[in-house]
Amino acid sequence: MLSRLVNQAQPLEPTARVLVLGKGYSGRCFSQLLNALGTPVIGTRRKPDNNSTDIAFDSATDLQPSPGDLEGVSHVLCTIPPSQDGRDPALECLGPLLTKISPVWVGYLSTTGVYGDRQGQWVSETDPASPGQERSRRRLGCEQAWLNSGLPVQILRLPGIYGPGRSVLDGLKSGRARRINKQNQVFCRIHVEDIAGACLHLIHRASRGHAPSIVNVVDDEPTPSGELLVFGADLLNCNPPPEENYTDACRNMSPMARSFWSENRRVSNRLLCNELGYKLLHPNYRDGLRDCLMQSDQSNI
Repeated sequence: MLSRLVNQAQPLEPTARVLVLGKGYSGRCFSQLLNALGTPVIGTRRKPDNNSTDIAFDSATDLQPSPGDLEGVSHVLCTIPPSQDGRDPALECLGPLLTKISPVWVGYLSTTGVYGDRQGQWVSETDPASPGQERSRRRLGCEQAWLNSGLPVQILRLPGIYGPGRSVLDGLKSGRARRINKQNQVFCRIHVEDIAGACLHLIHRASRGHAPSIVNVVDDEPTPSGELLVFGADLLNCNPPPEENYTDACRNMSPMARSFWSENRRVSNRLLCNELGYKLLHPNYRDGLRDCLMQSDQSNI
């Protein structure tokens, strides 16, 4: 629950003002955390709602915030993905303006996909990136662009993101979930609330002079996806989908789905949790899925 995170989080200084570039699933959760702690947030969206305080930013139509919109911004989080040609739309359009306002911290949400396939072995921030997928190569290029921008950037490498409304529980409820077994295959994941909590924690650590340029934000337990489905079905008191062999299942998978199954790695969070001291709100899928179910039940009351 976000309230748990609020209770364990340390607020930013009263003068802080945060810009969230791309107020989607992760950006919205981070914004909610900051707002609950009393920090004003400016969020960008391509088409803000009429009753929203978000501002418009769309690189495709050259719709950009003005310098006045960003006055007083002290921290920035960018969640916007690369363009199809591999360029970073936020940095290309807003880089000069961000440099001018001189934030004290800039976070960029990237992907653990830049590590490529490690055949199930552990990988950490000290291991070189070796992306196998084109989308991951684009991400790595954007990481380098941000790190070379002259801004005080930290790269947060994320695995699969789940949370309320976006978990295996929703796939089970809709009947879309497939329990596929591929020998020795695991996936890493992170609850969306721990992305928000880690961002805030990294801001505080950076203010005290400890700001490694790249940080993995993952939970403690890389796990086969079928294990989550069995646990989720138990929470919902329903039967899990029948198990399918990967060789058979991949025949009717989309190219995107096959690309996810083609890579196997265990990503370490030792830097984030042991060295930087972040305490995960949801250290494993069991805790995280229980939270998703609790929030779903509360929203239906």
